[in-house]
This record gives sequence, structure tokens and C-alpha cells, in this order.
Amino acid sequence: MNNETPWLQVPAADIDEQARLDAEERQTRLTKPLGSLGLLEPLACRLAGMQGSATPRVDKVQISIFAGDHGVAAEGISRFPQSVTAEMVRNFARGGAAISVLARSLDAQLEVINLGTVTDTGPLEGVLDVRVGPGTANFVSAPAMDVHQLALAMNAGRHSAERARLAGTELYIAGEMGIGNTTAAAGLACALMGLDPRELAGPGTGLDVAGVSHKAEVLRRALAFHKDHLEDPVECLRRLGGFEMAAMSGAYLACAQMGMPIMVDGFISSAAALATARICPSARHWMIFGHASAEPGHRHVLSSLAADPLLDLGMRLGEASGAATAVPLLRLACDLHGRMATFDEAQVSEPE
Repeated sequence: MNNETPWLQVPAADIDEQARLDAEERQTRLTKPLGSLGLLEPLACRLAGMQGSATPRVDKVQISIFAGDHGVAAEGISRFPQSVTAEMVRNFARGGAAISVLARSLDAQLEVINLGTVTDTGPLEGVLDVRVGPGTANFVSAPAMDVHQLALAMNAGRHSAERARLAGTELYIAGEMGIGNTTAAAGLACALMGLDPRELAGPGTGLDVAGVSHKAEVLRRALAFHKDHLEDPVECLRRLGGFEMAAMSGAYLACAQMGMPIMVDGFISSAAALATARICPSARHWMIFGHASAEPGHRHVLSSLAADPLLDLGMRLGEASGAATAVPLLRLACDLHGRMATFDEAQVSEPE
């Protein structure tokens, strides 16, 4: 924490317990046996507490994709070249990526923020250029970011959340793009949880067994290099994270401070969420977890966050695709909660 990010010390907003209790009371009056809709019932009640309304809605959804390259790619931890990050940013701009399709299907607002790709994309319509640097440093032998870069990235996330709030957003989703970012997410999570890299290193973009083993060894070297500086979660983020993870963490924290519900995506987004929860524990109350990623390290991060994701579909694309896929379920929970008739309205006899 430094004088460029004093806002990190602001606590999260309080959950509206009365609205949550009112929602729970409404559930007892709906024309169904209590509990018969399973987890959809407490999900709607939890959203009620977040939104301060006994009948919450998630009609206005903001999806923000943060892109940035990683210096650790020089260690050969990905099957894809770093140029793919910039190429995918262009694909987002053209509307051809998975998250582009999902955002259109959900009628969600999609913004793309380029925090620093090795390959210059040039001006792109629909892409906000907030260049922090040409990718992070190789964290095997140096901190991924300097103090100023970390502040710039976290502030970019905060500003994204503020724009969403001003637009009346009811649910905020952050996604990422960056070759090498499963390695950075694993390193960050290892530092925050004190786990061995063998437990969190996974295939990412499709590494074979030997590739995963090499990734774990790269992470061991990085953790050994930074081992005397990993007590503070902000410092963990600076040394082992990426521009996009820092931005997501900043966005999550700002959402929690403003009282805006968050849907967290997969492994990389959850690593950023874990850093956020370590910086501000009460921010965790504002997080809903969209899905369980097939990336093996995700289950460890979810466990540390005591998170119960809504979906488990074997997805591991990133880009906020898993969280976006869970939005219809959240909308259905709200519709059932808010639009089903009560026993009185339907003139149906209540249980004795």
C-alpha cells in the first residue's frame, strides 16, 4: 500500500441485513414448499442483501475485460506466443471472442481495457488503452510490477467499477486476457496460501505433463526469489501478479466499497479475488462465484475463499466466460423470487 492507492484502506460497504431478512420472509410466502428451489432461494436472498431490496434484479450487467502481457512468458510456460494477447484484444474489438458472444446474448455492457501488451495493437474502437507498460517483468528474477505500475493497474480497475456504478450496473463481472496469466495466478495464489506450486500449476493453454512440471519449477524459483516479501497481500500482487490481476483486484475492492455485487469468474479472477479478500476481508461478502474452472488450482483458491460456485461445466477459457454463463441462473433466481405469486395472491392454502 502506498500514497498512490490510499483508497485500498476504505472498508467494504455493509450488507443490508434487513433487506436479506425481508427476502427470506418472502420466500416463506411463495407458492411452493420452502426450500424446494434449493440453492436458488438463498442466492436470491443474498442478492437482496447486496442490493438493499427484497426483490433484487440483475438486468444491467457490466463485463470488463482487462488485458496485459506477462514477462514470465520468457520461461516457456505457455504453448502460445505473447502476440496472441494483442491478437485477442483485436478479436474482442471485432466482437469475435467467446465473451463478445456471451455479452451480446446477455445484453450486457462489455468494455475491454488494454493495460499493456508486448505487441502494440494501435487504436481500436471499443478498447480503452490504459497502458501501464509493455507487459510485466519476469517475476522469476524481479518484481512483476514496480509500485507505480501496481497503482496504475489497480486504479484502472477502480475506475472501471466507478463507471459501472454510474451506469446503474446491478452486477459487475471482470475477465482477463494475457498469455502466461495462469502461471502468474498460480504464483500469486501460492504466495497468498503458502502452497507448493505442484498443487496449483495446471495446463493453462494446453501444456502436457512435462510442461506443467516445468511451470511448477518456474514458480518454485520465483517464490524462492520473493520469499522474504510475501507477508503483505498487496506486495504479493505486485511481485507475482499481472496488470490484469491487479486491475481486477482494484475493481473488486471498489465494487465492495460502493456496494455493487460481483460475479467472479475462474482461476485467474479468483486469484485476484483472493488477493482482494486478503487486503479487505469484508470485500468477500460482495462476491458470488460463477463457476468451478477445470484448471486444477482453482479448487484450492475456492476453498480458501469458502466459495461455492454456481456452475461446474469443465470450462477453463477465462475472459469472464464462466461467470457470464452463470448470469442466466442468477436472473432466474431473481425472477422466481420476485415474480412468483404468494399464497395470498394466488389464493392457495398455506401449509399447516
